[in-house]
Amino acid sequence: MSAVLQLGVSEDEDGIRVDRWFKRRFPQLTHGRLEKMLRKGEVRVDGARVKANDRLVEGQIIRVPPLPEADANETRTKPVQAISEADATMLRKAVIHKDDALIVLNKPPGLAVQGGTNTEKHIDGMLDLLTFDAKERPRLVHRLDRDTSGVLVLARTSRAATSLGKSFKTKDARKVYWALVMGVPEPRRGTIKLALSKQGGPGFEKMEPAEKGDEDAKHAVTHFAVVETAAHKLSWVAFMPMTGRTHQIRAHAAAIGTPIVGDGKYGGADAHPGGEIERMLHLHARSLDIGHPEGKRLFIKAPLPRHMLKAWKLFGFNPEDDDDPFAALEL
Repeated sequence: MSAVLQLGVSEDEDGIRVDRWFKRRFPQLTHGRLEKMLRKGEVRVDGARVKANDRLVEGQIIRVPPLPEADANETRTKPVQAISEADATMLRKAVIHKDDALIVLNKPPGLAVQGGTNTEKHIDGMLDLLTFDAKERPRLVHRLDRDTSGVLVLARTSRAATSLGKSFKTKDARKVYWALVMGVPEPRRGTIKLALSKQGGPGFEKMEPAEKGDEDAKHAVTHFAVVETAAHKLSWVAFMPMTGRTHQIRAHAAAIGTPIVGDGKYGGADAHPGGEIERMLHLHARSLDIGHPEGKRLFIKAPLPRHMLKAWKLFGFNPEDDDDPFAALEL
């Protein structure tokens, strides 16, 4: 039997049903066993009972009771992720802050946060490497896209996971992303209020602007501000999402005609300017301001990844710029 877990609902899990969340996280668990745990109240979301068809919200904390091992005729779990010495070194070097309650990583681009279809290497499978002196394995409380780099917070205790999860859920977390985009947004500062809806089949999912009457549409709001431009052909833009939809910044940037450099999924071939700019997504979770589980606040920022630093130097942008373009916003 496994131990009791306290797991946070991640950004890409926002809006999914409880039973589908368990199917994704614990494929060895049969639907019958899940229904039994739900009836007995062993599964809780933010401390409350739930039903299989209840929908989850990013940042909620799910209590997962001890789970039985899979029977021989049940779906088997994936093998434990093999971790090379190089991966272990990479992950430990990514730590930019550590205290008794949490760890902050500067997540490298290209590294998935959680496993999924055709994803064998991910942070969730390597968290034992970041236990350090704690008694518990660190927990994910939010996530970033595979190709997005930057600030990623891990809780070191169940109490910290609950606190951080509530901060993300109540929008207490102030997240600022930096991106290099094609063109220059007009106006140069504003707010994108555009609901998004997932379209496409398995493996080809994409967030699109929702059409009127779309019952699956998700409300999405993103503040943006142009920091600098390069010959009016590209721009350094700061984004601050107020909601946490899948691919929200990427979809919103493309919707206003300025897709993020390297984002072929949303910008097509036009998102690859060529030359010395690498064909990688130029989107980075630069900073996070969040309530600390111990009662203070944590402000943390992450240096740019190599490919974005190369572009910043190419255009003469200052990667150490600490001006907050959203300081005047009343959130």
